[in-house]
Amino acid sequence: MTTDLHRSAAFLLYQTTLLFGILAMPFALVARQLGLTLPIRSLIESAERTYEHADRRRQRR
Repeated sequence: MTTDLHRSAAFLLYQTTLLFGILAMPFALVARQLGLTLPIRSLIESAERTYEHADRRRQRR
C-alpha cells in the first residue's frame, strides 16, 4: 500500500514537472536569448529517475 502511494506520488510529481517544463518553454527561449539557462531539464530528469525507482520497487514485490 505504501509503495503504491509512493509510486503514485512520484508519477504525479513527474507529470507536474513535465507540465511545468512545457509551460516554461517561452521563458526558457527568452532566457536563452539573454544568455541564461533554466535548469528545467535537470528537474525533469530527477523526477523521472524518482518515478522509475519507485516503479522498480513495485515490480520487485
